[in-house]
Amino acid sequence: MRLLLAIFLPPLVFFTIWRPFQGIFCALLWMTIIGWPVAAIWAVYALSQYRNEEMREDFAYGHGYSRRYRRY
Repeated sequence: MRLLLAIFLPPLVFFTIWRPFQGIFCALLWMTIIGWPVAAIWAVYALSQYRNEEMREDFAYGHGYSRRYRRY
C-alpha cells in the first residue's frame, strides 16, 4: 500500500513514516512536473530505508540487544 502511495502521492509516504519536514520538501518538489519522478524515486528509497530500519530493530530486539546499545 505504501509503495503505491510512494509512486502516486510521494509526499504522503513521508508523513506515514514520521518524516514531516522531508514530506514538505517532497511536496514542493512534487508540484513541478519535472520533479515528480524524482519525488517518487526519493519516496520509494525512503520507504525502503524505513523498512530496513524496522527490520534491524526487530532483529536486535529479538536477540536481546537493548535499543540503547544498538549494533549495526
